[in-house]
Amino acid sequence: MAFHVEGLVAIVVFYLAILAVGIWAAWKTKNTGNEGDRSEAIIVGGRDIGLLVGGFTMTATWVGGGYINGTAEAVYVPGYGLAWAQAPIGYSLSLILGGLFFAKPMRSKGYVTMLDPFQQLYGKRMGGLLFIPALMGEMFWAAAIFSALGATISVIIDINVNISVIISALIATMYTLVGGLYSVAYTDVVQLFCIFLGLWISVPFAMSHPAVTDIGLTAVQQVYQAPWLGTVNSLDIYTWLDSFLLLTLGGIPWQAYFQRVLSSSSATYAQVLSFLAAFGCLVMALPAVLIGAIGASTAWNETEYGVPDPVTKKEADMILPIVLQYLCPVYISFFGLGAVSAAVMSSADSSILSASSMFARNIYQLSFRQNASDREIVWVMRITVFLFGASATAMALLASSVYGLWYLSSDLVYIIIFPQLLCVLFIKGTNTYGAIAGYLFGLVLRITGGEPYLYLQPLIYYPGCYPDENNIYIQRFPFKTLAMLTSFLTNIIVSYLAKYLFESGTLPPKLDFLDAVVARYSREHMDKATLVKSDNIVLNELAPVNPRHSLTLSSTFTNKEAFNYVDSSPELSNTEDN
Repeated sequence: MAFHVEGLVAIVVFYLAILAVGIWAAWKTKNTGNEGDRSEAIIVGGRDIGLLVGGFTMTATWVGGGYINGTAEAVYVPGYGLAWAQAPIGYSLSLILGGLFFAKPMRSKGYVTMLDPFQQLYGKRMGGLLFIPALMGEMFWAAAIFSALGATISVIIDINVNISVIISALIATMYTLVGGLYSVAYTDVVQLFCIFLGLWISVPFAMSHPAVTDIGLTAVQQVYQAPWLGTVNSLDIYTWLDSFLLLTLGGIPWQAYFQRVLSSSSATYAQVLSFLAAFGCLVMALPAVLIGAIGASTAWNETEYGVPDPVTKKEADMILPIVLQYLCPVYISFFGLGAVSAAVMSSADSSILSASSMFARNIYQLSFRQNASDREIVWVMRITVFLFGASATAMALLASSVYGLWYLSSDLVYIIIFPQLLCVLFIKGTNTYGAIAGYLFGLVLRITGGEPYLYLQPLIYYPGCYPDENNIYIQRFPFKTLAMLTSFLTNIIVSYLAKYLFESGTLPPKLDFLDAVVARYSREHMDKATLVKSDNIVLNELAPVNPRHSLTLSSTFTNKEAFNYVDSSPELSNTEDN
């Protein structure tokens, strides 16, 4: 493959433009708000992100390199097709559900990160435990898309993969480090525009290539391979449902999502942003679907790619850059490459900032240094942005199974964090004992179910499992959703059991070593005044969890406080009027 100087120049210009926007946004951050609110400005952008920028940045966070590459791959691969391209519908529904049920309670209470309500109710120890799967999800996701970017660039421009990954990571880390959410949000606007323009420009050229058959015909008839619309066999229906629920429900409890929700100027804006992003995800998936369909409709032996086809060469995951390279004119393929680069950076910077925000606030500040100055927190964030960016880059370059690690960590977000989020927002009376039990049960059930991408054999063989070509057993049973439901129910049952045992006197108060039920024996409470600011939340909502003597069925499963966003107290009314 020839080295394309023009392509390299195009990428350099694109990266410089992104960096310039990021630095400008960093300057804007520096001139926004009080000096004492600098860390909060970096994390949630001063809570003044408007609808336009907010809609773009929330959409761009989901529409990453994995989203467009993965959608194109699913449509292209024989035997799967559009029926298995679940990400567009799954993530859109995830954003709609997040907007309907989760955005308003989180934003109206003035939290700064996703982990704040967990630490408020369950204490800093549980917050630290939940930080682990949240961090794993963000870091492995960033590493996976950096890895995909390197491979994509190497397909179109013949340069070293490692160099392209390092430079891309440096650019994304640099503007995130200096500007925080403002830099990420404003660069997302540019990146989303590049994704939309780059992919849509490429589609007509690829579709008009002489080797490409009408995609309407190949959608329903077998020409070069099975129809790209695809089907879901009866044996795979439970696997399909398990994966779909994982995308839909497991797509909610991510700091990258709640960072946008919490940066909105109001709770209503947070909901509207979620709905706008859901629509944006569907629109941005269309060119990726078409590119996958084009790949399935191409006689590859009539192109410069030659034989065998990408599936036989095991390059199906690179079908999008392959279509851009071999079915489009050179200058058009560079536009497409810019689109892929933009998609990767728009997701990677969000993941790095999310991991850094949770560590600086929920681990460093609220767990170890409650009296830390704002300047100190800002520097901790900057250091961790650099460290997490470097770690994600190293994993992208060195780990051979980054995608497997990301699949496993995203499963943990669905199985562990989602049920915990449901309990902390909507189930009255859950406590730290139930949270820990639910955490452990979910973790054990997920790991014992095995993971083919990591060549991890299952310890529990559910009905319908079968060995693959590597003799690793694949589960057809929806065991991930089973693990999530088990974690959710375990949290509730153990919480109420512990509550009953302590309040009935069956267990003495001194055995409440987590201070989760008998508040008067608590020796260690986090400084809740630092958890959320008094101008964002009524301070009596932050009082320690006192024993409740009512265990009626109706009060158990209804958390009315989660829906009462307006307190009748004059204090709150005055605050809201201001």
